[in-house]
Amino acid sequence: MPASTSAPVSPPAPLAPADLYRHSLRLLLAQDIPGWLGLWAEEGVMEFPFAPPGRPARLDGREAIADYMRPYPDHIDLHDFPDADLRIHETADPRTIVVEMRGVGRLVQTGRPFDMSYIAVVTVENGRFTSYRDYWNPLALAEPGTDFAGASR
Repeated sequence: MPASTSAPVSPPAPLAPADLYRHSLRLLLAQDIPGWLGLWAEEGVMEFPFAPPGRPARLDGREAIADYMRPYPDHIDLHDFPDADLRIHETADPRTIVVEMRGVGRLVQTGRPFDMSYIAVVTVENGRFTSYRDYWNPLALAEPGTDFAGASR
């Protein structure tokens, strides 16, 4: 049998941190939580430095992050991360970015508008999120329908 003339297909190169982050936002808008979780390293860590008492301050590993994120689309229907409000800053460490952004949509339970600004410090290794510190506004929890992760966690 003759040898194949087609070259072997190389796996795609891992995305740069800023590109991976933009891709993650598209997945969240599509409510593709499994796809979003697939961007995480198995031992990735998600932290919420401003988490109020009774809310998770740290999630260790993809499975814990999955448990936290699975109900998200049932509570918050994201419509956009406006480009005008998305700023991705590179740092001295090429694996780490600082992101300023705003998410807008609606709260599923009440139909009321959802509008939250975020700052995130994100580290990517080998094309996967390994660390994500989410500086969100805990005062937004006063709005009915936002408690998708459960205050008892």
